[in-house]
Amino acid sequence: MKLLNKIKSIAIGSFDGIHLGHQALIAQADAIVIIERNGGYLTPGYKRCCYTDKICCFYHFEKIRGLAPEAFVARVLEDFPLLEKIIVGYDFHFGREKRGNAALLKTLFDGEVTVVEQVCHEGIPVHSRTIKEYLREGRVKMANALLGRSYQIEGEVIPGQGLGKKSFVPTLNLAVSHYQLPLEGVYATRTKLGDRWYDSVSFVGNRVTTDGNFAVETHILDREIDAFHSSLSLLFVDLLRINKRFESFEALKRQIEADIQKAKELLG
Repeated sequence: MKLLNKIKSIAIGSFDGIHLGHQALIAQADAIVIIERNGGYLTPGYKRCCYTDKICCFYHFEKIRGLAPEAFVARVLEDFPLLEKIIVGYDFHFGREKRGNAALLKTLFDGEVTVVEQVCHEGIPVHSRTIKEYLREGRVKMANALLGRSYQIEGEVIPGQGLGKKSFVPTLNLAVSHYQLPLEGVYATRTKLGDRWYDSVSFVGNRVTTDGNFAVETHILDREIDAFHSSLSLLFVDLLRINKRFESFEALKRQIEADIQKAKELLG
């Protein structure tokens, strides 16, 4: 706890996505206190630490949900005894049944409480729920704009159906959990293998023309996949087309070739 004892300012919130709104809070703090819910996320768990250079401290929601507002603040002061400043968003609530808000926090905490007002991008309020909705609609570029970065997921590489390398193009298949996946379709992406990023085209959805199973798979452009990777990262740049059924494997193959060409043009 010696490191925590030196912290004088914290930002508190769920920080799902570390989007532009969250960054406005984080910029003012020495550390961030993340309320972890273990739900469907833009950026789950400790992965949030990858998008900030600030110290990240986690409070699990199930452990603190029953605390009265006064008890919650007492817990914070116990963990951060030198605390002088707390930064929260305008819609921040805390304590049992969300009884606490920024106004109450100011009465319970003797230090400074800074309330950051709603952040907008091109007139659009920046919220995690808004970004998730854009992803579900396939509007990746807008989701990325609100995030302030390209949306990224991670997954474990698993065996595929084997058709790609034989009949179409070789792909790496992913088992993905905890992330909000975008609309079913084909995307221009970048894929991280080891410590390098490669241009790629990726599919998310049910393989309605072949086996009907749900899949997240990526094809690395202009490179032979010559090694097995236990995990990889997938960064979404833009939607190429929505998922659809094709009348034949040959029609699907032609479309995949067109997808690859379009992805190359888009990724430059």
